[in-house]
Amino acid sequence: MTIRKVWISEGCIACNLCQDLVPEIFEVPPGSTSRTKKGHEKLLERGPLLDERIQEAVDSCPVEVIHAERK
Repeated sequence: MTIRKVWISEGCIACNLCQDLVPEIFEVPPGSTSRTKKGHEKLLERGPLLDERIQEAVDSCPVEVIHAERK
């Protein structure tokens, strides 16, 4: 099952881990918290390698605010 949706809920501490792991999907603008990049949905079709990295970001988030929905 591939990831079809990624989002970040409130509570991000801007540790930059998600951006470091998957810079194609996540960004942490200076002075802000993490967010998904505009247009990231198109990248979700890339396949299992990107899915694995996104799942690593989900699993590694210290405050558990990154979520991924699989189809």
